[in-house]
Amino acid sequence: MGRVLVTGMGMISAIGNNVQENHTSLRNGCSGIGKVAFFESLYASRLPFGEVKLSNDELKKAQQLETATGYTRTCLLADKAFSEAVADAALTPGQVSSLDTALISASTVGGMCLTDQLYEDANHKSEGSEYLESYGCSAHTLKLIKRYRIKGFTDTINTACSSSANAIMLGARLIRSGRVKRAIVGGVDSLAKYTVNGFNALKILSESPCKPFDVNRDGLNLGEGAAYLVLEAEELAAGKKVYAEIAGFGNANDAHHPSAMSDEATGAIRCMREAIRSAGIQPSQIGYINAHGTGTQNNDQVEFFGMGELFDQIPPYSSTKSFTGHTLGAAGAVEAIYSVLGIVHSELFPGLNVEEAISGPGLAPVSQWQGEYPLRYVLSNSFGFGGNCTSLVFAGIN
Repeated sequence: MGRVLVTGMGMISAIGNNVQENHTSLRNGCSGIGKVAFFESLYASRLPFGEVKLSNDELKKAQQLETATGYTRTCLLADKAFSEAVADAALTPGQVSSLDTALISASTVGGMCLTDQLYEDANHKSEGSEYLESYGCSAHTLKLIKRYRIKGFTDTINTACSSSANAIMLGARLIRSGRVKRAIVGGVDSLAKYTVNGFNALKILSESPCKPFDVNRDGLNLGEGAAYLVLEAEELAAGKKVYAEIAGFGNANDAHHPSAMSDEATGAIRCMREAIRSAGIQPSQIGYINAHGTGTQNNDQVEFFGMGELFDQIPPYSSTKSFTGHTLGAAGAVEAIYSVLGIVHSELFPGLNVEEAISGPGLAPVSQWQGEYPLRYVLSNSFGFGGNCTSLVFAGIN
């Protein structure tokens, strides 16, 4: 099996409208969590969120979609990140349309970001809006397929917070098995009453910026964003810019609880172990962990316990959700790009807001940006509701 290489990246989040802006914010410790400008909700004035700093009209203008119909905010964010990734990889329209190119995207809320409009349409309280075909989880994928004339294998994954990590894993597996030569993989989610009200019902939304792995953590902040990576078989990447290799991946499900992980970290340990094993390395070779780190009591304690069980010495780790909020179906791909940026630029990105680490000072998460820190292998964790746990291993290019 040949190597699976990352040749393009695109993203938009609360800390930047492209990869470069996101990287600058990570370096400077600039969080995007705060008051919202575009999201309308009962909780908009009460809670902080990681909102993208562009309105729908600005997104439409940026993507030349002013006259397009049926584009929800989810679709617009996806188009923005997808087009950047394709351009970054220097793919031609013919290559994007090739039967050897797969598109695997992910989302949890999909078009249900238009929660009120969905209610109006579903209950015949409207004449039928332009969004009648846009409410599904795969609506954004279908928009990408149509606009960019994608003809190869396509899929949309919804495994909650591990969705886009699983999209990356599936793309890498398709390339390794020879079924495709190239895969554009990632995910998207936008802020929505549907998800905000749901997470509020679970009582896990924090009233302040989240503080993953802090003793006094009290919940997560919801965010929005989109991120896509172009994966290519090694033989296609000759002479191209290459960021990193998808070296390993693992998925497990502890099936413990609909919205909590088992105290024994069964799924978390298994997926991390499998990702490291499939990369052909030892746990001691992992130089940094981009942790799932939501800031909830259950997740952080379980994840930290799992890392302690797997590693003789836990490597440097942090949660970049303290910058972006929890972007749900986009989180795995957002944090995959952050992991790759760390490898490419030899950097460790900090977790913000940690005052008293649950580990004590000896094993506290990275709290300051560190440059000139060579990284060969990075582990990125994404743990979803229902115990669907996925870990990815990224490797630097020799």
